[in-house]
Amino acid sequence: MNYMAAVFSIWALISSCSTLYYSAWETLGQEKRDLLKSNVESAKDDQNDVQKEFVDALSHIKSAYGLEGGKLESVYHQIKDDYEDAKSKSETLTKRINKIEGIGGDLFSEWSDEIKQMNNPKYKRSSDDKLRNAKQRFNLLMTSLRTSEKKIPPVLKKLEDQVLYLKHNLNAMAMGAFKAEGESIEKDIKALTSDMEKSIKASETYVKTLAEDK
Repeated sequence: MNYMAAVFSIWALISSCSTLYYSAWETLGQEKRDLLKSNVESAKDDQNDVQKEFVDALSHIKSAYGLEGGKLESVYHQIKDDYEDAKSKSETLTKRINKIEGIGGDLFSEWSDEIKQMNNPKYKRSSDDKLRNAKQRFNLLMTSLRTSEKKIPPVLKKLEDQVLYLKHNLNAMAMGAFKAEGESIEKDIKALTSDMEKSIKASETYVKTLAEDK
């Protein structure tokens, strides 16, 4: 099989899977618009989950300040669990955002194709206007989601550094550097949660206005 044939086969498989996916949901009465709404609502929950994990991690980091060496190990395990949970929740959020982007793209593509089938000029202009407005609102949502998502990896990396540093330095003498970096992470987490709150509100607004696209 040559390169172009392989690419075409992969594209056909993806297209077929996508078609089967939507067809299966349509048999249950769920159109692309319904799936988009459902996933945007789920993204809010995913973001709240990510926020919670980072806030819990910050709380446990602060609890380590001033502790004696023998008590640091239990806190280390708590922070390590927080990091692993935050990483897992962040990956789930990214998959959710990717899914929203994909469904939105498919919805607007279908919408555009249907407009081309119209003969009535008045209906066509009206549908074009609605599609343009719908895309604008969707793009605003995606910008908000991606903006907060991009802030996660740097904070996650700093949290991982804290976990590894504490693992290698389970003694009170190491708390000076640990605390200094912890205070830096606190600022990052507060900034991240603030961005996520904005994104969550953007999701709520989008869901409320989704009916206007009909």
